[in-house]
Amino acid sequence: MRLRSRFFILLLLPLLPLTAAHGTDWNALANDPEWQALLHVNRGATLHGRGESYVDDKRFFIAENGKRNPQHELAATVAALEPAGAEARCRFPARYAFLARRLGWSESQPLAHCTEYNEWRRQIPSARAVLVFPASYLNSPSSMFGHTLMRLDASTAPENVWNSWAINFGAVTTGQDNSILYVWRGLAGGYPGLFSIVPYVSKIQEYSNLENRDIWEYTLKLEPAQINRLVDHLWELRDINFDYYFFDENCSFRLLELIDVALPESNVIQGLRITEEPVNTVRTLYRHDLISERVYRPSKASELQADIDVLTPQEQKLARQLLRDPAFPRAEEFLAQPADRQHLMARTALRTLRFRERKKERSDASAEIGIQLLYAMQATPAPDVTIPPPAPPENGHDTQMFTLGGGRLGTENFSEIGYRFTYHDLIDNPDGFLNGAQIEGLSVRLRHSESSSLKLESLDLVNIRSLSPRNAFIKPLSWFVQAGWERVPAQDERALASFVQGGAGLSWRWGPVQPYALASLRAEHESGHPRFIAPAAGGSLGLLWYHRAAQLNVMADGLRFEGGEYRYRGQAEVNVPLGRHDALRFAWQQEHWPGDHVQEISLGWRHHFP
Repeated sequence: MRLRSRFFILLLLPLLPLTAAHGTDWNALANDPEWQALLHVNRGATLHGRGESYVDDKRFFIAENGKRNPQHELAATVAALEPAGAEARCRFPARYAFLARRLGWSESQPLAHCTEYNEWRRQIPSARAVLVFPASYLNSPSSMFGHTLMRLDASTAPENVWNSWAINFGAVTTGQDNSILYVWRGLAGGYPGLFSIVPYVSKIQEYSNLENRDIWEYTLKLEPAQINRLVDHLWELRDINFDYYFFDENCSFRLLELIDVALPESNVIQGLRITEEPVNTVRTLYRHDLISERVYRPSKASELQADIDVLTPQEQKLARQLLRDPAFPRAEEFLAQPADRQHLMARTALRTLRFRERKKERSDASAEIGIQLLYAMQATPAPDVTIPPPAPPENGHDTQMFTLGGGRLGTENFSEIGYRFTYHDLIDNPDGFLNGAQIEGLSVRLRHSESSSLKLESLDLVNIRSLSPRNAFIKPLSWFVQAGWERVPAQDERALASFVQGGAGLSWRWGPVQPYALASLRAEHESGHPRFIAPAAGGSLGLLWYHRAAQLNVMADGLRFEGGEYRYRGQAEVNVPLGRHDALRFAWQQEHWPGDHVQEISLGWRHHFP
């Protein structure tokens, strides 16, 4: 195509759909799924910007209005890439490959002049692509949904994973924001998002070793040519900004866009998405039959817990002594144990030491203890301790929930409907989730009783609980935060009050039972209260019990407000799964306040859906 022809196309674009320049249906080419995928065009996956590119960086486009018009961007790209030796080819190798196939461009080495690109490309492996899912992490609200990234392997041999590279999309933060502020800004699109390519071993260190997150790896059914197209497109995305949104345009959504580049005809991001949670990305890939293998990689915390679980109480005592005394590996009491048990105790002590110091500089004293423990392990045979994989995250219940039920409050019957936008509470079906973890967002209940019409019973904007079990080796803090509206006792009625409440405490685990104790602070606003904001302090004692057939939460809590007003409450909830996405929930509650009390019982059906 000559230069005059290219200018002819550019001049006609604003006026006509391109239909027949030099035998090419330009309008069809601009709507080709591969071209749309290369531009990251929103084909209806999210509410805003349909028909426009998700990319928010002008450097990604050649045409002035390329973000909003794929046809104009196509013509500008053809004009920029067709000349032999064009510098723009070095910037857009994936676009060039697409146009060369469609327009019949034929050169033996069309990118030979692209020195920087060719050097980069030689470093990036492309034998296999693997989706990686670091699972939920209890003590960070920004990580409780999990995360997804992609791994590129140089070969299919498992031992070569340490030479692999990781593709990650994440928010560019200052490092000064705490977890709650991170979530807030992420919800509002307050961060730019960038793709990065780093050694995979650094991600294992970050997620498995530092953050104690189990890792699930899903091998993708991608051919070498498809992986090469994906990698070439990554070059086009270097330092290119996207808006980052915590719920929809996040790490998982961007990875689906990359897979869309590799497999444009599959359109894995088809259909409207209000949210794109990491686990739903895994489910999407299974639904499109794009996963050939799943591998579980336990975190350092899981490895340590597996060792602790097989130690007897006496062996746990000796392992703790190993942590305190560098000379204890040579003590008679320790050496009297069987050799394989010596190894297990020394390994448990060493893993505990590394766990405690994973985020701080190692002291001389701990270094000496670590050396002695390594000597003890080297001199003894290692026992075989298996770590059974938990249920994979994609086997868990769906994200949203609808509930329908009824019950009795005092002397009145009531019926109730509810909806929860996301995600999981303490006693929902635990398959695929962490025990003791709860993260609920936008949970609403509406109630109709014999004496009143339909009213708002409660609305939780956020309700997060992290009950991390402690033991003799690991001592995490448990905590919770909750904010929204709920009905509270007020004179002769139950009034709607807004509140913010949070606290911290301790939790333990004894087999399937998990007791906990939390202290709390609350700020409440209710129109009938003499103070605009009523502060309160209190605490709660509770017990969780997990079984495949049912889950139980029993709790007693109390609050004392300024001025002496108090509220005490005892409650019990039983969840009975009816399958993966359905359950029956029985609840009992007894509440006391000055001069009165009331009892409530209810039974509800809960249904989870995507």
